Amino acid sequence: MIYGIGTDVCDIRRITAALERQGERFAAKVLGDAELAIWRTRSARWPKRGMRYLATRFSAKEAFSKAVGMGMRMPMTWRSCEILNEKSGKPVIVLHGELKAWFEAQGLTAHVTVTDETDYAASFVVVERQNPPASS
Repeated sequence: MIYGIGTDVCDIRRITAALERQGERFAAKVLGDAELAIWRTRSARWPKRGMRYLATRFSAKEAFSKAVGMGMRMPMTWRSCEILNEKSGKPVIVLHGELKAWFEAQGLTAHVTVTDETDYAASFVVVERQNPPASS
């Protein structure tokens, strides 16, 4: 059963401006540890590809927060939600800490897709309820 759907379109120029103003602090605020390592590698080799990576992750986290219906408030935080890739390239949502515990207690699973084109990054997330929430 569908629990929630979220979508987000992000202007990559806005992310570029934030990064120029705040430096790596912006990326460290938005990205989890695994994402940050990938971003650093991509940015060092291909700066535009690194920027697109950051923008798609920003967008996907916004879409996820909408799909679960809580926005960016606890237990949802930028760093507790990572958008990583399986070996096949398929993007997956990896949760940590309180967010992971809450998500699992609700019996939820999530599906994510991300894309980028020139000036925009977009994401779509579907969250499903697999099991009824745990009793209180």
